[in-house]
Amino acid sequence: MISLNITGHTIEKLVDPFGLLSGDRYEFFLEIDVEEEDELYSEKGVGIKVLFVVDEKGARISHYHLYERGTDKVLDFALEEDEELTVFNYCKGNIDS
Repeated sequence: MISLNITGHTIEKLVDPFGLLSGDRYEFFLEIDVEEEDELYSEKGVGIKVLFVVDEKGARISHYHLYERGTDKVLDFALEEDEELTVFNYCKGNIDS
């Protein structure tokens, strides 16, 4: 379990060139602080890549994964339910629509 402290992000609104997908899709790269004692810790830093969707069904996380910043190496960890909710609320609150 990581104590989730989101320290920053970048966001890109994804374009569907063929108009096949409904709603809007955003790709978030979240920067998080991880304590040195945590098994997830990396000197390079850890991030979360999130595909966030807003459509007629509402807002949701479509997919996410944790990665080592600098190398983009995918880390085999999952967020706990409360951490996912933190990520969801953060992303929803940072959409420029």
